[in-house]
Amino acid sequence: MKLTSHEEYGLRCLIRLGQEGLGGKMTIPEISNGEGVSEAYIGKLLRMLRLGGFVTATRGTGGYSLARPANQIVLRDVMAVLGGRLFEVDFCETHTGQMRDCVRSADCSLRVLWRTVQVAVDEILTRTTLAELLCNEQQMITWVKGFGEVASHISRQ
Repeated sequence: MKLTSHEEYGLRCLIRLGQEGLGGKMTIPEISNGEGVSEAYIGKLLRMLRLGGFVTATRGTGGYSLARPANQIVLRDVMAVLGGRLFEVDFCETHTGQMRDCVRSADCSLRVLWRTVQVAVDEILTRTTLAELLCNEQQMITWVKGFGEVASHISRQ
């Protein structure tokens, strides 16, 4: 499992904008310089984030800004716009090998594992907003320690 550059850099764009606050604005070149990512790629990501309803754009000298407060931007929604989920419902139909149907479709331990991983990821991303990402690394380490309870919560489902 890998996070794509869309997801990583898209979230970094949102963090940059979030650091400016709800009314703050940044241009593509400003974000590009701050993140060390090409302007073309930042432009592509901001377009995706705008279409997803997370940022707004003002033509001319305006730039981009958050469309709503950071505490209302849920990471699960952002990740869905930037790249999708790790395990999609149609996963088994798209990984059949050379067969029409997967040889493990009737009894698959992997499917159970991937679904469980997806539930855990969804749980964490649903509980995390952009506001949580606007802290420093040490604060984030402290904050994520609360996710230890996720495993016990999932096993009860």
